[in-house]
Amino acid sequence: MVKIIKELKPFTVLVLIIVGLLFAQAMADLALPDYMSNIVNVGIQQNGIENAVPQVIRAEKMEKLKILLDEEEKNIVDKNYKLIDKSNLTEQEFKDYSKKYKALENESLYILSDIVSEEDMEKMNSFLSKSILILYGIEEGVPQGIGAQEGEIESPFKDLPEGTDPFMVLENLPKEQFDAMKEKMNKQFENIPDSMIIQSAIKFIKSEYEEIGRDISKLQSRYILSTGGKMLLIALGGMVASIFVGFLAARVSASLGRNLRDNIFKKVIYFSNAESDKYSTASLITRSTNDIQQVQMFIILLLRIVFYAPILGIGGIVKVLETNTSMAWIIAVGVVAILALVIVLFSMAVPKFKVIQKLVDKVNLVIREALNGIMVIRAFNTQKYEEDRFDEVNKDLTKTHLFVSRLMAIMMPTMMLIMNCIILLIVWIGAHEINSGAIQVGDMMAFMQYTMQIIMSFLMISAISIILPRASVSAQRIVEVLDEEVTIKNPENPKKITGDVKGTIEFKNVSFKYPGAEEYVLKDISFIANAGETTAFIGSTGSGKSTLINLIPRFYDPTEGQILLDGIDIRDMELKDLRERIGYVPQKGVLFTGTIESNLKYGKNFDATREDVLKAIEIAQAKEIVDEKEKGILHEIAQGGTNVSGGQKQRLSIARTLVKKPEIFIFDDSFSALDFKTDAALRSAIEREIKDRTILIVAQRISTIMNADKIVVLDQGEIVGIGTHKELLKKCDIYRQIAMSQLSEEELQ
Repeated sequence: MVKIIKELKPFTVLVLIIVGLLFAQAMADLALPDYMSNIVNVGIQQNGIENAVPQVIRAEKMEKLKILLDEEEKNIVDKNYKLIDKSNLTEQEFKDYSKKYKALENESLYILSDIVSEEDMEKMNSFLSKSILILYGIEEGVPQGIGAQEGEIESPFKDLPEGTDPFMVLENLPKEQFDAMKEKMNKQFENIPDSMIIQSAIKFIKSEYEEIGRDISKLQSRYILSTGGKMLLIALGGMVASIFVGFLAARVSASLGRNLRDNIFKKVIYFSNAESDKYSTASLITRSTNDIQQVQMFIILLLRIVFYAPILGIGGIVKVLETNTSMAWIIAVGVVAILALVIVLFSMAVPKFKVIQKLVDKVNLVIREALNGIMVIRAFNTQKYEEDRFDEVNKDLTKTHLFVSRLMAIMMPTMMLIMNCIILLIVWIGAHEINSGAIQVGDMMAFMQYTMQIIMSFLMISAISIILPRASVSAQRIVEVLDEEVTIKNPENPKKITGDVKGTIEFKNVSFKYPGAEEYVLKDISFIANAGETTAFIGSTGSGKSTLINLIPRFYDPTEGQILLDGIDIRDMELKDLRERIGYVPQKGVLFTGTIESNLKYGKNFDATREDVLKAIEIAQAKEIVDEKEKGILHEIAQGGTNVSGGQKQRLSIARTLVKKPEIFIFDDSFSALDFKTDAALRSAIEREIKDRTILIVAQRISTIMNADKIVVLDQGEIVGIGTHKELLKKCDIYRQIAMSQLSEEELQ
């Protein structure tokens, strides 16, 4: 999988953009619970009053509060508040202020400055909240919202004679006595949470606003709407980031899939027969399609979830610790439970995913064999056998899929159960925290959302665990092909043929055995195929004729010995240079989807002239094929050439090689599907038209090769005779036996 991830290098910029967008999306998601908490705590519970620093307060109340403040605190208040009344306001200013504060008509007010530093605001929030509660304690006895259970604040002046002004008493107290009394009152606040102090102080501010004539419902509505609007904008920004992440992730994933398919195809194209034999066709198709699709799905999840989940999880943990540390253990319990579940399921699923991909290969193999051999299956009436064969591999694949699907089916409901249990635990513990005054309702709701975001991040990662095992197996299978060492490759210092290319092929003591085999298929083969001559190869089935021919274009390399082209070892030549000089016609003619013309031009990079194509058709005895088609050479060839017969396919394959006009022609039993008359006419036309080229023919029929300049007889991988037809009849028993089995004495002579 690491090597596949490295393939993302060309998309580094896009990946970085995606990570940036994911970060923005996570920050948006993490910001929303705070705003929701503020709406509950401030907007609903505190009527939109954000803190214990009143924006406006009657001068009478402020003067009483100042009595309870020390000099430093008084200085901060005087610095940030302005006294207004009829005497120091213009007529217009008075009208404007009176609309907001009706009490201004009868008394003076203190207005909070529009510009207050954060430090001053924090300090005032702390000391004014306590001073306001003391003020309440003096005026009312016990502040609202503060009961005996939280640490009741007693009024220090409850025993004064009736009618005595306690604030006048306070103002005239000696400093030492005042400080001692204030210290005693402050100690009573130690057992009360700050949030409770502030909330209780806000009740005084609310009543003060009502006395001044400020519209509390309007203040509350304004706060809720403004905070809700911010939430909406943040949510919209997160949505836009998510959409762009989806677009970019899909682009990166699709591009990676395209590159992997391209790399695999290019690799397979340059496989020698040794590498091709290692992988079945069905397996290579699966690796190029299904396996790459699995990797693409993983990359999308990687870019959209794996990068996003840690940002969300870590951010959620930070926010939780800022909100409330006393319930942080609940998150640890949930995360451990989810990780334990994922690890157990992961360990059970990984081996099965490996089996699934092998079974997909097997299913593809059976289907491919059945489709390719459909005529044989019908001819031998073995449809039932093939159905049973397919049913067996199909059931194996289905059983394995069901096992994995059941594991995954258990996974999500179990995780949802864990999440619901965590929510219940938070509500249970949080209710007790609210009751003790440690947190507010909004804080508990925010904590719950942050916890869900943290657990959700782990759920996202666990979702990856569903696709990761299969993607990992698929990636391994892809890498196997990409890392496969090609045995047939270009030399480091290639040699070129200087002067005119003659096309002389020479085998020098060539021996060959297939990779991994112990026995040699060819043993000590030596001969020369001269330019302008026809060299034929014959022998019993399995004697090594096709193997010998396949060594010339380097489909395999000889195990021992040398093959020379015009005196140069073919292993010292560039593959392109070598194969451009060779025209190869396999026994089984291969045609590609397209027209007759495109198939014939295939061997010459599609730039052959129409005259060359028609000439090749004539030499290959394929003119009647073209003439009988309504569109002539523009007739469409179906996939694999299924809409032409075996003999027609073979003749068109020969014509394709003739269009190429190479120096060396190799016919690997390429006349086997032709009747004797067409065979003779074709050989006669070839001898007449390309007599100056090197022609190598593998054949089973004596009539095809009896006129060759040189015939090489093979038996069990060894040369048992070389010569002309007449020479071999006299001195080679094996050749004579083959000839006598096919032709009469008169025909042989």
